[in-house]
Amino acid sequence: MKNAILLTLLALCTSSLKAQITDPKATEVWEPKPRAVQPGSANTAPSDAIVLFDGSNLDAWQKAGDGTAAGWKLTDKAMEVVPGAGDIQTRQSFGDCQLHLEFKCPTKTVGDGQNKGNSGVFLQGLYEVQVLDYFDNETYSNGQTASIYKQHIPLVNACLPPDTWQTYDIIYSAPVFNADGVKVRSAYITVLQNGVLVQNHVEIKGTTEYIGLPKNPAHGKGPLKLQDHGNTVQYRNIWIREL
Repeated sequence: MKNAILLTLLALCTSSLKAQITDPKATEVWEPKPRAVQPGSANTAPSDAIVLFDGSNLDAWQKAGDGTAAGWKLTDKAMEVVPGAGDIQTRQSFGDCQLHLEFKCPTKTVGDGQNKGNSGVFLQGLYEVQVLDYFDNETYSNGQTASIYKQHIPLVNACLPPDTWQTYDIIYSAPVFNADGVKVRSAYITVLQNGVLVQNHVEIKGTTEYIGLPKNPAHGKGPLKLQDHGNTVQYRNIWIREL
């Protein structure tokens, strides 16, 4: 009974307060003010971004696994996979982020399906957005370009022909684990490919496994990893904003 009376009084007070607001200025919020960020252009990063690759060197990168120098090569202000050199990853680790990068799949690639222009972008080193030459090439839908590998099929196929630069713009929210290592919030990701929405705030269910189901090992921030899948895929203009 007491709770019902309190709820009634609260509703009456709220209704009365709403009725008393007649000045539009009463609902204006002036503080805090968002900080100013200078937007980038097609070839430059926003002013608050961390530039991971600008075409000049691989200083921000290392070989995944052992931390030695990244074994990929520089060519015409791009980095190119050297088949067999291994995956590379950033020296810095990240969590929630906005990521921009450009990739180009080679015209001459032996094979088809998953063997044609294959690479991958791994958020926190664990969760893959597939890179593949999917222009006039067939493979399983949850492994095509812009798929969250083996988890989410892209909304549309926005691929350009091989030997053409393509873009990924990614908004990523990292998973959260409690003190016992139990996942209490999944990762979520939004992806635009070449300016087209291809993944709309989809849940990442765990690691993007080639064989088997997703796993959920507890972790904190992790590196951005680019995959050596044996094809000479190129990357350029890579920057990230921590959110």
